[in-house]
Amino acid sequence: MMRRHALLALAWFAVIAVGCGPTDEVLENRQWTDDMEFRITSDPLPPRARERVLYKVVVRDRKSGEPIERGEGRVFATSRDGANTWDALLPGPELGTYYGTVNFVTAGEWAIAIQFRRDSTRSLERMDWMQEVLNATTSTTP
Repeated sequence: MMRRHALLALAWFAVIAVGCGPTDEVLENRQWTDDMEFRITSDPLPPRARERVLYKVVVRDRKSGEPIERGEGRVFATSRDGANTWDALLPGPELGTYYGTVNFVTAGEWAIAIQFRRDSTRSLERMDWMQEVLNATTSTTP
């Protein structure tokens, strides 16, 4: 009986150690339209004000899972104060991957959106989310 309790305790500690250990999981925002799937990440995460924020957008066909290679789109955002920022999404070296850089001028909550289409013959599809932008890490004032 004592051995059984020891094994159960050892198994419990193993579960805790695995669950609390370091992870290589990338935090991403997943969005869907009727026919496309989007995986969106930013660097840095969370974004910071007055710093270059690189958005990586991986776009796949929702049914087949195939990357969308000749897409067009943009990432844009508006703060509660009415400040705006945007950039085109340009194709990256990986199939179905697009990059855009934005600079949030203030910290706070921003409404962010992506408009994207498979190619120039299709209409734009849009996905929106709210994002908290943290204070800048360094001062840019003289």
